[in-house]
Amino acid sequence: MDLKVTTLDGKAAGSVSLNKDIFGLEPRKDLIQRCINWQLAKRQAGTHAVKNRADISLTGKKSGPQKGSGGARHGSRRANLFRGGGRAFGPVVRSHAHDLPKKVRALALRHALSAKAKDGGIVVVDTLNAKEAKTKALAAQFTKLGFANALIIGGDTIEENFGRAARNIPNIDVLPVQGINVYDILRRRTLVLTKAAVEALEARFK
Repeated sequence: MDLKVTTLDGKAAGSVSLNKDIFGLEPRKDLIQRCINWQLAKRQAGTHAVKNRADISLTGKKSGPQKGSGGARHGSRRANLFRGGGRAFGPVVRSHAHDLPKKVRALALRHALSAKAKDGGIVVVDTLNAKEAKTKALAAQFTKLGFANALIIGGDTIEENFGRAARNIPNIDVLPVQGINVYDILRRRTLVLTKAAVEALEARFK
């Protein structure tokens, strides 16, 4: 599959051929969903907690006689059924992360790239360079190119002026090629790849 390469100024800069084993698969929603669930589960802090019986500062002395009162046989005031008592079966601090095989994650990334290519949402640019770190100037270039909601993937590093200018533009994410992931690909309408990013992806899945 061939795509035209453009510059940030909107000028033609040749074309690039995309590997069908990376960008030409029939997307599998189940793989993509598994990878997104794995990513989002890892992001959860898991710091929610409540006070259980061991954390409550109340007496443990039996509140009344075992028999004869006509009421229930209560013991500690820390029990969950008393006002101010501990919470029963409340959330505890834990990790929500779960395992997902490395090969499944890699396959899901290829299917996410293929899904974006199938929808016509991939744009290839020559390089990501900015003469000055001016957000207004870069935003004007993005508007001209139609990048209203985009994930921009550069090479091994992001040029400093470009990174500074792009970080304040709403709905624009800029990542080096090592940071490309399924969730960010699908949450943005357009995937912008540099020629260096395409070459790095092909070398990664070779």
